[in-house]
Amino acid sequence: MTIELSESFKAYDVRGIVGETITADTVRATGAAFVDALELAGSTVLVGGDMRPSSPEFMTAFAEGATARGADVVKIGLISTDELYFACGVMNAAGVTFTASHNPAAYNGMKMSKAGAVPVSSETGLYDIRDRAQDYLANGIPAVEAVGTVTERDVLKDYAEFLRGLVDLSGIRPLKVVVDAGNGMGGKTTPAVLGDTVLPGLPLEIVPLYFELDGTFPNHPANPLEPENLVDLQKAVVEHGADIGLAFDGDADRCFVIDDNGDPVTPSAIAALVAEREIARAQADGEQEPVVIYNLITSKAVPELVEARGGRPVKTRVGHSFIKAVMASEGGVFGGEHSAHYYFRDFFNADTGMLAAMHVLAALGEQDQPLSQLMDSYSPYVASGEINSEIEDKAAAVDRVRAAYADQDVIVEDSDGTTFTSASEGWWFNLRPSNTEPFLRLNVEAADQASMEGVRDHVLGLIRA
Repeated sequence: MTIELSESFKAYDVRGIVGETITADTVRATGAAFVDALELAGSTVLVGGDMRPSSPEFMTAFAEGATARGADVVKIGLISTDELYFACGVMNAAGVTFTASHNPAAYNGMKMSKAGAVPVSSETGLYDIRDRAQDYLANGIPAVEAVGTVTERDVLKDYAEFLRGLVDLSGIRPLKVVVDAGNGMGGKTTPAVLGDTVLPGLPLEIVPLYFELDGTFPNHPANPLEPENLVDLQKAVVEHGADIGLAFDGDADRCFVIDDNGDPVTPSAIAALVAEREIARAQADGEQEPVVIYNLITSKAVPELVEARGGRPVKTRVGHSFIKAVMASEGGVFGGEHSAHYYFRDFFNADTGMLAAMHVLAALGEQDQPLSQLMDSYSPYVASGEINSEIEDKAAAVDRVRAAYADQDVIVEDSDGTTFTSASEGWWFNLRPSNTEPFLRLNVEAADQASMEGVRDHVLGLIRA
């Protein structure tokens, strides 16, 4: 039975169930298709993977497919996703990493990048790779006269040195930092970047949680976006009297922050803090009106702060391929998403949770306030977080909301869902239908808790009617 690759090839990456929708055979065909679609015969292709049990087999299979079509593969071993972006950037080579990010243990997948860390998505070649791979799966991989070679290279030390060159933590006050790696790749990158395993130590006392690399995730799912997966970190921060807690997802490209009281800091507040630092640095280099990218469900505190600091905020759709494209076209110095993806011009316009964490550590360690006080000014509004409602007729639900606000002083914008804004009352909300599930996603932000809850409950009542 031939596996239909459309089941695992998504808009931005590949994710499937190991042995069912992603196998060594599909990966081998994809490796060959990757080389052909991106015209990489005779060029270097980087191949890495996370700690999932199937990753080593898949790395080997991809290398077989890629070399069969004439590419020279450099295996870069166990890596975080942002290590792939780093390697693709500094080596100016295309590459792939095997990961299913925060998905459960039964899954694996591929995140692909062109040379220079340019993303491969459905709009930039991913579906062409899928279609070629489907053909090779059915008819075999065509032979070439000169097959490629396979070599190995460890990029961890270079990655750690590169990040330390962007944010200097050597002079900050001593901080106690609890890090929950969730048995994901943060268990390898944190000791290298923030600890002393490959570089000299920093004024940081790292308290490790679940640093053992284990793709079966024995302690909790490696998805810090879900509040229940932050509970262990929150408790540990309080118990250890720590200054800050950091939580990474499975492939360690996202980072969530816990303050000294054990409370989560919203990703929008982190985006605002990092934006402020990156604007100041760009201005110090003589840049006029540095651009910061944010998506449409990020707190309005972010564009307000950017403008107040002399930058120019640019709004984009949700999704990393959109952010990266706008980062490149606008020359953005930084980009932030509500989902805790943070993008940096100095990191090839790619996202890296570790670099965002370093900015927060620097901001905290360069002054004397606890993190909970430091972040107050970056969180002036109250947000609902994303609320999913399972609804079959999503368009009808949105129409009910439109009708309810039709005679009010509310601005309605249709871009990546529908956004309703009341300038007079200081709130906004966005309704965004899922493309793959029967979910309508609601995000609300208001000036205070009572206002947010009032808008949230009213809108949920309308869409779930």
